[in-house]
Amino acid sequence: MMSLRAPSRSVAVRSTPRAVRANAMQVWPINEKKYENMSFLPPLSNQEIAKQVQYLVNNGWVPCVEFANQEDGFVVAGNRANVMSPGYYDNRYWTMYKLPMYGCTDPGQVLEEIYNCKMENPGCFVRLLGFDNVRQVQCAGLIIVRP
Repeated sequence: MMSLRAPSRSVAVRSTPRAVRANAMQVWPINEKKYENMSFLPPLSNQEIAKQVQYLVNNGWVPCVEFANQEDGFVVAGNRANVMSPGYYDNRYWTMYKLPMYGCTDPGQVLEEIYNCKMENPGCFVRLLGFDNVRQVQCAGLIIVRP
């Protein structure tokens, strides 16, 4: 008769690794909210923003400037009345300042639109997105202005 039990194996017990120093582990401070990948860096200077814009244009991505009020700048879990799927979040989409800048090859034009958006929407977040029109995806996004 065939046995249905799995063969017994001896298992070597490994010792637990040494404990990590407690002061090396820290949670992010409550009032230090972060938004996207570049927001963990210090605020970008105008020259650094120009380099990011140049990178978008050099890759052939379509620049788009968006803005949002201070209270709408964070992605939050949707309330139960609006939840349509487990991955649904409110405030994912911001208001476009103007239409995406299709065919733009001059970073100066993008910087001018960023400046105009900042002046017309004081106290708002302003971000720059880069869209790949071939793959139909957003390839870059960074916060330019944090109120």
